[in-house]
This record gives sequence, structure tokens and C-alpha cells, in this order.
Amino acid sequence: MKKNILSQINSPADLKNLNSDALDNLSGEVANHIKRVIEEHGGHYSSPLGVVDLSIALHYVYDSPKDKIIWDVGHQAYAHKILTGRRDQFHTLRQKDGISGFLKRSESKHDIVGAGHASTSISSALGFAHARDKDKTDDQIVSIIGDGAMTGGLAYEGINNLGYHKTQMTIVLNDNSMSISESVGALSRYLNRVVTNPTYNRIRNDIWDLSGKIPMSSFVRKFLRKTEEGIKGFLTPGALFEELGLRYIGPVDGHDLDELIRTFESVKQMNTPVLVHVYTKKGKGSANAESDSVKFYSMSGSKNKVSHTKKSVASYSQAFGESITQIAENDDAIECVTAAMEIGTGMTAFTKKFPDKYIDVGIAEEHAVTYASGLAGAGKKPIVAIYSTFLQRAFDCIFHDGLLQDLPIIYCMDRAGLVGPDGPTHHGVFDIPMLRMLPNIIVTAPKDGNELKNLLATATASRKSFSIRYPKSSSRNFDKSRTPELLKIGEWEKLNSGDKVAILATGSMVAIVEDNLDFISKEVGFAPTLINARFIKPLDTPMLSSLSKKYDAIITMEEGCLAGGFGSAVIEYFNDIGSQINVSRMGIPDNFIEHGTRKELLDSLNLNANGVISNIEVILGAINE
Repeated sequence: MKKNILSQINSPADLKNLNSDALDNLSGEVANHIKRVIEEHGGHYSSPLGVVDLSIALHYVYDSPKDKIIWDVGHQAYAHKILTGRRDQFHTLRQKDGISGFLKRSESKHDIVGAGHASTSISSALGFAHARDKDKTDDQIVSIIGDGAMTGGLAYEGINNLGYHKTQMTIVLNDNSMSISESVGALSRYLNRVVTNPTYNRIRNDIWDLSGKIPMSSFVRKFLRKTEEGIKGFLTPGALFEELGLRYIGPVDGHDLDELIRTFESVKQMNTPVLVHVYTKKGKGSANAESDSVKFYSMSGSKNKVSHTKKSVASYSQAFGESITQIAENDDAIECVTAAMEIGTGMTAFTKKFPDKYIDVGIAEEHAVTYASGLAGAGKKPIVAIYSTFLQRAFDCIFHDGLLQDLPIIYCMDRAGLVGPDGPTHHGVFDIPMLRMLPNIIVTAPKDGNELKNLLATATASRKSFSIRYPKSSSRNFDKSRTPELLKIGEWEKLNSGDKVAILATGSMVAIVEDNLDFISKEVGFAPTLINARFIKPLDTPMLSSLSKKYDAIITMEEGCLAGGFGSAVIEYFNDIGSQINVSRMGIPDNFIEHGTRKELLDSLNLNANGVISNIEVILGAINE
């Protein structure tokens, strides 16, 4: 009977005494552990399976946490979590009160840098490297970044700075595309053995030093440099990184543990910035994920399957994609821009019908916005579809390249609000204050899929800058074939007329009140008025003025942060007109919200029917005291 190795791994130190065969067996056990948990409970699937061998090799060669192993994004880090003492907690991944699906400093001393957004690891690692140099310690600093994250500008800013300072640091480029498959073979392996060999590097440096002492040294050195560059440029794909000041090693087979270990042990001896180009296969060990890494990018898990007794309603992402496809049929100026999120933002229908009007810029949100500003300046109607949390990265571009120049760009923010298991790095709760503070933009949130279609049509017809935020959830009501209606900008919708209290709900919060209005009315003894505040900026000031004269109190509801949010805007308006009406705000408090299902998180924050009842009772109780 084969001995279980994973059960003996409680920290990276336990890897050090394993032989080659044992490491290979461990790789299979770690991959199987990941598959079992994700298939049952859900999570990212193909990406973490692709880096099991790489994770083992890194922890075998380096001494974490003394050596700093810094991961980008965090999708890659499941094996890392298992190897660093979280094996027995791994089944709680992405569940409320369980371990995070991303890197988290408070979770483990081995999570050197928290990671959820892309392209951050190189810059963070360089900061650690400079601190090491100042403190005169001997830490090894390793940054792991995927080929997708390498499309982000921040990655190249970090590389540029690293190449300038030339401090010792290793970048591991995890390339899981198929573009370099032909480079993985005997030739590349031979080249790696040559360029990582300490003897070779010593001779290389000695020759360079000697060349500076002979007559016509500048000519000789120029010849040597050109000769080496020419050979390496011809034989290896790393000329760009070499030009930026990094030693390029690779490509290395990311599923050959012996080769990975030998490479990293050699790289440790190099006193220079190094980029190790590692080729991996997404979904390694899973036939399904290997054949279709996009489809198996993540899984919901068998325990999260929900049976539907009625026809399922489109998600907001689907409603967006279908709606903008319909609208574009009659508007040739529409162009859709996204940042490596075609599927996530529901753009597949659009890309199939209008492939020449769809632009994917890669993981480069700043570029997406500034690129869109160029489209708008040329008379097009660009729609930038990005998750709310990622659009934060482009804040300056929204201000400088879009709004300051009064260019009509439409920002469609998927995953606005609480996204659930992905946790605080992905919750889209800051976009309302981020955008409403800026001039020249209309800020909106639809109550359902049909209203999303109406807002899209209104935005494209207005020739103004628009933002439309919507959650990761069912769109409630959506008619794919329905002709969109143009809405009057700044006008709210009264959904029912009641007494004493007016509830101003925006976006996803409308459904919480509307679907539970009978229950709320029964509990508080009267029916409150419900307003669909679909325009967050501009406010419907005529309606607000009217409400302040008719009701005892107002409650605002938003699936976004309270600080500077929709409720704050309402209070600011009443303050400006001298109104003394009582306003109670419901939303996200001033702290980062951990992971869990969306319902669990909404309930924990009292963003539900019971929370509405409590707020009505409290605010009326205070008035009657």
C-alpha cells in the first residue's frame, strides 16, 4: 500500500527530506486534494491544478517565510496553502469563517503579500528586496506571476524599476498558454543547463572583467555583448527581459519537478535579477480541465448546486450582454471594451455578433479606460465592461482621460456589491463614492434586468458619461426581446405609496424591500413607501423635496459602502436645503467584509427584510421619544 505523503506535510520544512519519487507522489496527492475540495465545495479549478509542481519545487528549494515567496492574484495559491499548514482547513476554502480563496496576510505567515488583483507581485517583491538590501539580510525574494497578469502595466513598471536597480530577485513567469509548447524540449533544457550553470556564469563574468583591461576594450565589450545578444535572441524568447536588465532562464517544463528544483537551486546562486519562464498546463491532472481550461476555470461545487423548479432568470451579466447586443443592432457607433473579462461580463453574445466592435485589452484596466477615451473622442460610443473592484484601478484615467475632457464613456460595472466567496479583494462596494465625487458623470443602478436594458439605451442615447452598477446575482426580470425605453435622467420611480417612512432603495436593494413588502408592513403595522432610486447622481431632488414634507423619516438602502455613498448624498441634499427630516442609512459599514455566500453576507450586515424592520422601528422610536 502506497504511503500517504501529504498527511505528513505540516509545513514547507517537511518537504526538504523527500526524494524525487516522494515529491512526485506528493504532487499527485496535492492535486487530488484540490480536486476533491473544489468539486465538492467550489472554487477556482484549472489554474491551481496547473501550478502544483511549481509550488512544491518553490517550497522545496526556498525557506518560507524567511525567503519571501510572493504570489500574484491568488488563483495559483491553493497548493501553496496546502503545503503551508492549511491542509486540514482547506475544505473550508471560500466559505464563511473558513480560509480565503486568495492570499491573506492575517491567515498565514507564509502569505507574504495579500493578493486578489492582478499584476502586483513584482512591485511588492521589489519592495521586499530593497528592504532586505537595506537591512543586510540574506533573504531570497521570489515573485510568481502568470502570463495573464503580465499584460498589466504595473508588472512592467515593476520590471523596469527592477532592471534599473539590478538587485537580486527572482521572477517566475508562469506561462500556461500554448504559445511556447514547442520551446519545451531538449534544446531549451540544454540552454537552461548552460545559462544557469554557476561555472558558466563565473566564466562569463570573468571574460567581461578581462575585456575591460585590454586595448580597445570598449570595442571588444561591444562585440561580446552583441554576439551574446544575437545568439540568445535567436535561441531563446527572452530578449525583451534581457534588454530590461533581467537574466532570462527558460522556458522550463513546469511539470518536471527535478528540472524545476535544479533550476531554482542554480538561480539562488545568481546575484542578479532573474526571470524564470515556466511553462505549465492549466488543469493538469484533470482531463476535463486540461481539455477546456476556460470552462473549468472555476466550479460551483456539488454542495452548492441549487435545483430550480421554475425557469431560471438571466443573471445581470447575461442581461447586460443580451441588451447591449440588441441596442448595438441599431447603433453602429457602439464599441465594447473589456479587460480579459469577455465571459465574466457576459459579452460572449456581443462578440459573436459584432466581433469587429469588441476589444479585449487584457488585464489592463487603466489602458481600457484611456483607450475608450480615444474612441469617444473619435465619435464612438465606448462601453467599458469591468468588475467594480477592478475599475478602481483606473480611477485616475476615469478622471483625467474621460471626465475632465467631457468624453462620453459608459462604465458598466459587473459584480457591484458583495460578490460572496471571493471576499474583500473582489467585493465591489466602493464605486459609488469613487464616481459620484467626480463631475460630468451620471451614476446609476438598475432594479432588474429590464431596467438595466433601459439604462443602457438611455446612456448610449445621451452622449454623456454614465456608470451602471449591478450585482453578481439573478436579474429578477428580463425580457430579451423587449424594446428598451429611454428614461428621464435623474428621475426616480415610486413603486408604492405608503405612510410614515419612505424607503429609498437603489439597485439590488429594491428587490429586498419589494419582495418582502407585505411582511415588512405586517411587522411594523403600516406600509412604507418604496422608491426605486435608480439614479444615484443626479438625485431626484424634486421627489426628495416632496418626501421631506410628507414623511416622518427616510431610510436609504445601498449595496455599497456608507462612507460617501448614496445615503450620504441624500443627507447632503437635505442639509443643503435646511431640512430636519430624519434619515437612516443602510449599507456596507466602514470595514472590509470577509468572504461567504452573498446571502450570508447580506444577512450578517442586516441588509434584509428584518434589517428594514429594525431600522423603521428604531428611527420612529427615536422620533416618538
